[in-house]
Amino acid sequence: MTQLSLNTFADYFRLNSEPDDILSYFGYGYESRSLTLPQTHRQLERLESLKQRLEEILPYVSLTSEMARREFLIAPVLMELIHYTQAKIKVSYSLKVSEQLKGELDYFLQTQNQFLVVEAKNADLQRGFTELAVELIAVKQAEFASYSMLYGAVSMGNIWQFDVLDTQKNKIIQDINLYRVPTDLLELLQIIVGILEA
Repeated sequence: MTQLSLNTFADYFRLNSEPDDILSYFGYGYESRSLTLPQTHRQLERLESLKQRLEEILPYVSLTSEMARREFLIAPVLMELIHYTQAKIKVSYSLKVSEQLKGELDYFLQTQNQFLVVEAKNADLQRGFTELAVELIAVKQAEFASYSMLYGAVSMGNIWQFDVLDTQKNKIIQDINLYRVPTDLLELLQIIVGILEA
């Protein structure tokens, strides 16, 4: 990997390498397992309305393009998150930690905690995970704050998968569970709100 020309976070998506090989280059381990994630117990009073709207419009929207998935699936979920958490969201946020850790974060959410969302290009969750993992390492090294866990998700819009960077063990864990939108919208939002409020 030292011989590759990597200019942005998105270049890691294009690498034909195993995640553990890429992460070990940065000194991080890799694990894939079922995660127990934070979850809010608050009443998310507007969620049923969002679910109904999504179920109503999705039969009429072609989701073959990344722009369609961003605008009709990812953006509505993130706008709903703002309502519940008052999170600040930076879209296409530029971050440079080093020559190998730089680029744009798709969605960078901040409350007292932080949460990254990477839109999986070409609807490829596994490569999206690799990009997200490298971005989590960059956020950790940028030292926005001191956290024992940094959370993120890779999303195809209709499918979301969580990842955690454990700063104590220098390990990134990929959740084997997938959350579908709109079917699992309640559980998905309960988790992200729980992460941002923890």
